[in-house]
Amino acid sequence: MSSPLTGLGVPLPLVAAPMAGGPTTPALVIAAGRAGALGFLAGGYLAPDVLAGRIAAVQEAGVPFGVNLFAPNPVPAVPAEFRRYASAIQAEADRYGVDLSGASPVEDDDHWRGKIDVLLASPVPVVTFTFGIPGRDVIEALRGVGTITGQTVTSAAEARQAADAGVDLLAVQSAEAGGHSGTLTPARPAAAVPLPELIAGIRAATDLPLLAAGGIATPGAVAAVLQAGASAAVAGTALLLADEAGTSAVYRAALAAARELNPAGPPGPATVVTRAFTGRPARGLANLFTTRYSAVAPSGYPALHHLTRPIRAAAAAAGDPNRVNLWAGTGFRHATAQPAAQILTALASGL
Repeated sequence: MSSPLTGLGVPLPLVAAPMAGGPTTPALVIAAGRAGALGFLAGGYLAPDVLAGRIAAVQEAGVPFGVNLFAPNPVPAVPAEFRRYASAIQAEADRYGVDLSGASPVEDDDHWRGKIDVLLASPVPVVTFTFGIPGRDVIEALRGVGTITGQTVTSAAEARQAADAGVDLLAVQSAEAGGHSGTLTPARPAAAVPLPELIAGIRAATDLPLLAAGGIATPGAVAAVLQAGASAAVAGTALLLADEAGTSAVYRAALAAARELNPAGPPGPATVVTRAFTGRPARGLANLFTTRYSAVAPSGYPALHHLTRPIRAAAAAAGDPNRVNLWAGTGFRHATAQPAAQILTALASGL
């Protein structure tokens, strides 16, 4: 099957992953597009008007790109568990004068409808969804304005669900990926299946084009997923130190330190899958917060995300890497501080 990227005028089978919370910037998306890859704006956590402004900035550059949204699939927090967790992490909050004693669960949908309205008013080439599968009405409305739609999946069963919903392509995410798992069932974390094997299994279950994400940080990893049946490889963690990325100073320093401690691989700082920061499984560098609280953190997204956010913001401002979510995939040791075009060109060098 031909790659959907070809029809968009994207010569390289590479995608710059949408990394919400700061790392993905319009400048990174534009740089990816100018390098011959497909960049994705991360719509997660953005207000609709902010997303609209970022879309306009990339559109002005004239490069093909996509937008990723967090589709509603809430994991409601159990109030008693939420309160116990707030009490457990109060010691971390105290360092920065944050009082969690009156906190209550915030269960929002990340401005879902407002962002869909933005994308219908200002159509973009591709829109993908993570966390939940939207209704067919949303998919058909986007298709009606010329947008290709895609869904993040982590298994063959999820791939079949997404195909049945009518999306045009699948972003297949393995457990090696940094950041939140896109699984549709966050109470059951995705199985640890190597990405090429996962691609091959999903390729057998559907004929939709596949974008492969999870631990892609070397030319060999790119070649392996394309050989397994993917149309393109998705790089995320490999771009965290890119010049154009919005990765915070404390985040950059932690990644660089972890990489340099043992560039050849384990032993050394490892990534862990944790609910400690957001109540939803996500992979990042191990730090004090993940070590202390991963075992006691309940499910509850977005409630735990909102609960820990003031701690994380204060820690980042103070340069404290031990109380910040340092999302990173298993390929983090290959992240380099270079222009995004050089990083993407190097990843494509084995093709």
